[in-house]
Amino acid sequence: MDKIQEKLETIEQRNKRVELDKAWETSFTRRGFIAGVTYLIAFWFMWSIGVNDAYLNALVPTGGYILSTLSLPFLKKYWIKHKL
Repeated sequence: MDKIQEKLETIEQRNKRVELDKAWETSFTRRGFIAGVTYLIAFWFMWSIGVNDAYLNALVPTGGYILSTLSLPFLKKYWIKHKL
């Protein structure tokens, strides 16, 4: 009986880790951090090659990233539906 209890606890711990990983993947904190880093790198690159209004033009790749994170849940549901 103890082995069964140990296995159940192991499975519950694993499930909790998986749930936390999923929550992190879809969290605003993660998306915001990646968007911020994307903006800074794009801005630095554009500024270093002399692009006019680099601070505005750096919004393009950042906006693309943000849009991709908004559309992925829909695509994920579609993909799962057609895989099952």
